[in-house]
Amino acid sequence: MYFYRTMRNKTDANYIGTLVKNLSLIILICGSPLAAADKEIEEVIVTSEFRNATLLDTAASITIFDDSIIKNRQAKHLEELLNLAPNVNFSSGASRGRFIQIRGIGERSQFIEPLNPSVGILVDGIDFTGIAGAATTMDIKQVEILRGPQGTLYGANALAGLINLTSNQPTENAQGKLSLAIGSHNTKTMAGAMGGSLSSDVNYRVAVQSHTSDGYITNDFLIKDDTDNIDELSLRAIFDWQASDDLSLKLTLFRVDADNGYDAFSLDNTRNTLSDKPGHDRQESSAVALHSNWQANEQFDVVSLISFADSDLEYGYDEDWAFPAICAGQECDGWEYNSEDNYLRDRDNSTLDVKLVSKKPVSLLGRHADWVFGVYARQQDEQLLRQYTYNASDFSSNFDTKNRAIYGQLDIDIASDLSFIAGLRLEGRKATYNDSDGVDHSVDENLWGGRIALQYKLDDSTMVYGLVSRGYKAGGVNSDSSLSAQDREFDTELMWNFETGFKGSWFEQRLQTRVSVFYQQRKDIQIKQSLVQSRDDSNASDFTDYFGNSGKGSNYGMEVEVNWLASEVLSVQGSLGLLETDYDTPLSATLDRRDQAHAPLYQFALGASLQVSENLIWTADIEGKDKFYLSSSHDEQSESYWLLNTNLAYIADQWSLSVWGRNLTDEDVIVRGFGGFGNDPRKYYATEPYYQLGEPRTFGVSGQYNF
Repeated sequence: MYFYRTMRNKTDANYIGTLVKNLSLIILICGSPLAAADKEIEEVIVTSEFRNATLLDTAASITIFDDSIIKNRQAKHLEELLNLAPNVNFSSGASRGRFIQIRGIGERSQFIEPLNPSVGILVDGIDFTGIAGAATTMDIKQVEILRGPQGTLYGANALAGLINLTSNQPTENAQGKLSLAIGSHNTKTMAGAMGGSLSSDVNYRVAVQSHTSDGYITNDFLIKDDTDNIDELSLRAIFDWQASDDLSLKLTLFRVDADNGYDAFSLDNTRNTLSDKPGHDRQESSAVALHSNWQANEQFDVVSLISFADSDLEYGYDEDWAFPAICAGQECDGWEYNSEDNYLRDRDNSTLDVKLVSKKPVSLLGRHADWVFGVYARQQDEQLLRQYTYNASDFSSNFDTKNRAIYGQLDIDIASDLSFIAGLRLEGRKATYNDSDGVDHSVDENLWGGRIALQYKLDDSTMVYGLVSRGYKAGGVNSDSSLSAQDREFDTELMWNFETGFKGSWFEQRLQTRVSVFYQQRKDIQIKQSLVQSRDDSNASDFTDYFGNSGKGSNYGMEVEVNWLASEVLSVQGSLGLLETDYDTPLSATLDRRDQAHAPLYQFALGASLQVSENLIWTADIEGKDKFYLSSSHDEQSESYWLLNTNLAYIADQWSLSVWGRNLTDEDVIVRGFGGFGNDPRKYYATEPYYQLGEPRTFGVSGQYNF
């Protein structure tokens, strides 16, 4: 029944079948598979766990993108990679896909309400959770996506999972790169990186990237094509110092300055807008992190991270999506309204994480065991100023959170081929919130999460695992004073994750497969709802967003990833995510036991890379996704789609040149949507859905010089 629902759309099923047939034909044409290959897939290291381990030896569902995938994808931001990962989705509602969902769990927007995120975001260990606009791919070496609750590893802000971006690190040898890319919509990217040795003990690496684009919106009222533009500058400097034989220090300095436009919604659901005052989506983040590794003795290392990030964010938009005289000379004259909404946030985030990591196994009940023990502290202060046309005065709020945790993990070799892993995190959280409407709220709660896993090696290259983990997402308060007392607060959400899977490498490391099956039981699900109220002066509506709890729900499905070196000249990669989501208790009389929002039943990616000649490589991939509900407060859905992308690269010595295209069939992809209200005075504010559309067909050329 599950696979029937997944493939219930006959067009999608036929297309996927045709795609597989064509891919098989390519493999046959390009040479005999496997037997002709003498290469092997490179070993991938997971860096986000407590100690580095290979991807195939990690008992969890993890997707990793290396720099070659980022380059082939021509991705300048994390959002341009997410569709390649099974059961990972995102919501835009801004210039970038800032809100991420893993296995159907995650936020879709933020306005005045204080937010406790479900997906953690780390960039070189610096916490950018909830503000993924900082997740540019400048000089990024690897992106790791961990699915399922990270209750031991990360705690309160990783109920759904964790995304970890790691940049290229300093080296002793002098090296660097310069790159330039131009593309459709006046897109330009200039980037450079350089590193080497400052002395016998100090290495460095610096990187800079400027990415600009007019965007793909045309404002017909202002006669402009850059009102939804991208203008992002990223800088990073890393200094690695071997202070002594036992102590190494690494200092990371990071800066992101994004001055993006936001003019994405059209009254006609096209890429042609009528806004007289287009919005903006700005972020200035400055961050510093200090990593240290002290080899205290022969038994353990002391590993620490201190980080601080200061982020100023401004998000605003033309609420009516039109110009004041849109009804001039028409029957609707006098119905129009004119409104702007603007949000300024100042966020300071500081973290301290100190852990002891064993170097030599200890004996526990006669078995070898590795261990980790750590303490963690996080403090985040956020001030909001809302400037809204329909408010007599500005709205302001303060939201401060403090997290303190102790955690530990024990890895025991029960037998030569069987390992037992147990982790536990105890976390105390204090949060205070107050605003200019007189709301004053505080919470002090103790939370716990963790995991238990069994990992069995069938042989040197194949293993199976079983996992039970518990995650949590802290409760909070709704900021709008018009809500009733019973709707003001919402409870902490808890989740149990049951997962099993296998990972293996066959045919002399030329075929890798990773499969996971999971069932997640959620309690007190935090659900964002909207109250819609008509204005007195027109049929237009005001929205009050608030969080509530549904009793229970479940998310379950499968993730499959395959990497195959089919021959000397051909490699194939693919992924498939299947997902079912249920509410065990009704949301409302009209939204009763339906699928959860932003949780497509399936999504897939299938790509091949062909070595056409000694210097020429052609890469093509197809990504697809089923339709899904856009919100938990209405029944509007996106549409299922598939996108075709390609990249033709010429590589010679230190030079490379690429010609690329994305969304070659020019599909309309919905990345955000609303339903249940009207915003068009020409239609007398009749209720209808509105959609934000993603990137259309895009072409470009890029070049890189390595030195």
